[in-house]
Amino acid sequence: MELNGIKPGQGAKHAKRRVGRGIGSGLGKTAGRGHKGQKSRAGGYHKVGFEGGQMPMQRRLPKRGFKSHLLKFNAEITLSALERLALAEVDLLTLKQSGLVGQLARNVKVIKSGSLSKAVKLNGISATAGAKALIEAVGGSVA
Repeated sequence: MELNGIKPGQGAKHAKRRVGRGIGSGLGKTAGRGHKGQKSRAGGYHKVGFEGGQMPMQRRLPKRGFKSHLLKFNAEITLSALERLALAEVDLLTLKQSGLVGQLARNVKVIKSGSLSKAVKLNGISATAGAKALIEAVGGSVA
């Protein structure tokens, strides 16, 4: 391959559409804008969702639902993940370092999914009622 033989990819270069340059160009007179109306005028357009004065869809439909902005700070971990971690004491920092919870997490809760065979002491981590019962059954504690 030589520098003088390099060409752009197929279809990468194409002629710019020149509108309003006479009848022979095929894009003269109305320049592809059709006849009359708001969209044919210079500077004549409208905002997204505008329906010609009719009540727009986003205002006709009812508002519903809610998503907490604090969700990104909450995380959950399963009993089986704690089993794989195989540590005697677990706190937020160790979970972040092991990659089991995100770096933004502030509140972590253990949920009852899977099983636990070793005693684990949880520091600053909450647990559901079922998970707490299983942790305490194998000799662990939730602080």
